[in-house]
Amino acid sequence: MKTTKEEIEFIGDEHISNTVETPLRSDAFEKSDGDKIKNIQYHFSEIMKELGLDLTDDSLSGTPYRVAKMYVKELFYGLNPKNRPKTSVFENKYGYKKIVVEQNINIDSSCEHHFLPIVGTAHVGYIPNEKVIGLSKINRLVDYYAHRPQVQERLCLQVLKDLQQTLNTEDVIVVVHAKHLCVSSRGIQDKTSFTTTLEYGGKFTIATFRNEFLRIIEKNQR
Repeated sequence: MKTTKEEIEFIGDEHISNTVETPLRSDAFEKSDGDKIKNIQYHFSEIMKELGLDLTDDSLSGTPYRVAKMYVKELFYGLNPKNRPKTSVFENKYGYKKIVVEQNINIDSSCEHHFLPIVGTAHVGYIPNEKVIGLSKINRLVDYYAHRPQVQERLCLQVLKDLQQTLNTEDVIVVVHAKHLCVSSRGIQDKTSFTTTLEYGGKFTIATFRNEFLRIIEKNQR
């Protein structure tokens, strides 16, 4: 059934998504990055022409290529599973059983409804079982999932589920605070609001553990 313009606007303004996994076509990675850049470069130049811009101008002539390269190699590198960072885990030899927290992880993502920036921070905690993970690997994992067209709720879930699988434990919690430029620069144009999302499993479903994590990140943000 064809989506009406009103439905398109509603989905975008309400930031609605119904998939936990990023929606990808089955042939998403059949083309090389070079071919994708070439095709995006052509199509973006057509967009610029439709806007009335003069692509013979020295400042504008390279913009289609720059945008295409940025999309494939930078903003959306997280779409390709081959770019997932290697998440080195180690045996929990010292038997650490308390919460490990990595917080204030930078997020530079993009709203999948308008392709405008989502900027903020993530806070991730877990309770080790048999494995622990290198702390920088958590940052890299968040960065990987952030660098694709996203919905903030999905970003939380994707980081959570990946870490649960990697660490072989359900005891993981993820909080994301972010500003959406599709809210601040268009639509309602609210410059001060931000969005908080929270996902957790295992022991963090118990208020005592969850509140301990939340107190830690709140204390260190003062």
